[in-house]
Amino acid sequence: MGVADLWGTPRIRDSGVKLSVKSDYAARAVLWLCQHYQDGAARTVEEMASAQDIPHNYLVQILIELKSANIVKSQRGKEGGYLLGRPPAKITFGDVLRCVHGEIFDSPALSESQSPPELRQAWRQLREAVNKAADAITFQQLLESTVEKGKMYYI
Repeated sequence: MGVADLWGTPRIRDSGVKLSVKSDYAARAVLWLCQHYQDGAARTVEEMASAQDIPHNYLVQILIELKSANIVKSQRGKEGGYLLGRPPAKITFGDVLRCVHGEIFDSPALSESQSPPELRQAWRQLREAVNKAADAITFQQLLESTVEKGKMYYI
């Protein structure tokens, strides 16, 4: 059922397509590692969790998943921790989202025989568009946009 707005007009409750907080944490962890990529040093989970305000135990689970997809790698020993498994230009937003969620966009209608073929095709097109958009964003681009934002121009 819908809810009413301030004027008593009924409206449909917004329940849009949402990804879990896990996807945000994973993207934040990868971006943070990208920001430290040039120094080549592994970063500890504690340092990353503190810097990104991500619960330590949850971050460990996420890093294990990212490691399985070669997005990050671990280094043992006194100087141990995590670092990127490949350069930021070779890691897409889609890579990270698929790593922690599987398919980024999914609908039961994609495989349901009761769904009309026209709708299944529309769902497939939407899924392809979401994947294409997510794969078009590299973490190198995100790094560069951060650098650009930090520049100040004076006249």
